[in-house]
Amino acid sequence: MKRRTALALIASLPFVSVARAQSQSQLTALLENAGSLDSLKTVIVSVDGKEVASRAYHGAALNGSTNIKSASKSIVSALVGIAIDRKILEGPDQPIATVLRPDFPSNPDPRLERVTIGHLLSMQSGLERMSGPNYGRWVSSRNWVRMALGSGFAGEPGGGMLYSTGSTHLLSAILTKASGKSTLALARDWLAPLDGFSIGSWERDPQGIYLGGNQMAMTARSLLAFGELYRRGGTTVDGKRVVSQSWIEQSWTQRTNSVFNGDGYGYSWFIKDMAGERVFYAWGYGGQMLYIVPSKKLSVVMTSREDAPSARTGYRDQLHGLMAGIISTV
Repeated sequence: MKRRTALALIASLPFVSVARAQSQSQLTALLENAGSLDSLKTVIVSVDGKEVASRAYHGAALNGSTNIKSASKSIVSALVGIAIDRKILEGPDQPIATVLRPDFPSNPDPRLERVTIGHLLSMQSGLERMSGPNYGRWVSSRNWVRMALGSGFAGEPGGGMLYSTGSTHLLSAILTKASGKSTLALARDWLAPLDGFSIGSWERDPQGIYLGGNQMAMTARSLLAFGELYRRGGTTVDGKRVVSQSWIEQSWTQRTNSVFNGDGYGYSWFIKDMAGERVFYAWGYGGQMLYIVPSKKLSVVMTSREDAPSARTGYRDQLHGLMAGIISTV
C-alpha cells in the first residue's frame, strides 16, 4: 500500500507531468514527420495496453482493412502453438510425415522424413522455396501442398533459412488435417477471447486450405490486438489464457538468421536490437509491420501500400528507423 501511494505521489509531481508532455509532443512530431514516407498508411503506438498515438496517412483510415501479407505467418505460428497446447499436435519436433504422408510424392526424397513442424516454423525445412520467383508458379498449381512437398530440396532439414510461404502453408494444411477444421475456423475459435481481433478475407488453395502466411486481411488495430496478446505473455486483458507463455518464449528464441537482413529468426518472428532494446517483429511484403518491445511494454503496428517491395528499396529500413525513434521517445 505504501509503495502504491509513493508511486502515485511521484506521478503527480510537476517534473513527471512535464516529462510525459514532452514525450507525447515528441511522439506526435515523429508520427507527423513519418508522413514523408509515401507508402505508409497507418501507425499505432500502444504502451502497456493503452493506445498513446495513432495516425493515418495518404488517404488511408485507421479502421481500414489491409492485406498483412507475411505478417500473417506469426498468426499461423500462434495457431500451431495453441494446437500443441491443446494436444492436437505433439510439438515442434513432430515429423510432418505423421500428418502429411498422404500428400508426399510417389517416390519421395528420404529427407522428407526428417522435416519437422519446427523446421517449417523457422524456415529450415530445406525444401525448395515457394516464395520469390517460384511463388507465381506455385499458386498457379492444382495442389499447393503437394507441389511444396514434391519440388525437391534446396538445402538440408535444420540447415540455413530458406524463406518460403510454402512452409507456412504446409503448417496450415497440418492444422486443418490434424484438427478436422479449417485454419480460419480455428483462428476464429481459439482467438475469439481476444478483444478487437478479427480476420477478414483470406485466400484459399484449390483444396480449400487457407493460405498459411499470406493474403490475410485485417485492420491495423486487429493486428495490434494480436501483438498485445504476445506482449502480455499469452493472455487477454482480463487474464484468460489463449496461448502458453512457453510457446511465446520458444517462438522468440533465435533459430537461424534472416537471409534478407541478418536479423535473428525464431518461429515465424524476426528478432532485432533497436535503440538498445530487444525487439520481436512480424514483417509482411510492402511494409506490414508488428513490433513488440517487452522491456518497454510497447507494441507498434505500421501498415503500408501492398503493391511495392520494402526490402530492396530501403523502405523497410526506414520503418525500422521510425520504430527506433518511437522506442527512444516512449
